Amino acid sequence: MMIDSRVYDGLADIRSALRRFLAISDAATGAAEITPQQYQALLALKVHTPEGLIIRDLAREMGLQHNAMVQLVVRLVQAGLVDRCPSPKDGRSVVVLLTSKGEELLDQITGDHFQTLLDNGQLLAETLYRLKQLERFRKGKVRLG
Repeated sequence: MMIDSRVYDGLADIRSALRRFLAISDAATGAAEITPQQYQALLALKVHTPEGLIIRDLAREMGLQHNAMVQLVVRLVQAGLVDRCPSPKDGRSVVVLLTSKGEELLDQITGDHFQTLLDNGQLLAETLYRLKQLERFRKGKVRLG
């Protein structure tokens, strides 16, 4: 299959924008003295239930093995960013909850990330639009002009 050169252009633009975002994200998490993976865990906890997440579910959400998630949670507890407590549903599972310190740090880093997305939003939107047009072109539904 012959791939249109505009597909390569679009993919290069997306990867460039993502690299910029990840570089800024890594710098922001580094300045906050947490890892990108720890930030991702804090985000996962924030967007789910106020009752927290069971470690097993948090691991699944992040694509980690249970034991790796336990180690990550231990480091977050040591940093004062999350608390662990027995699940009120069965008492055997461990629920992870954000602390107020974790919430504050998450707000700080997320503000930086949000601004970066806004700064790159036009490039990302245009690139995704071009890729969608190329997909429709490939399927014969639209002419490229």
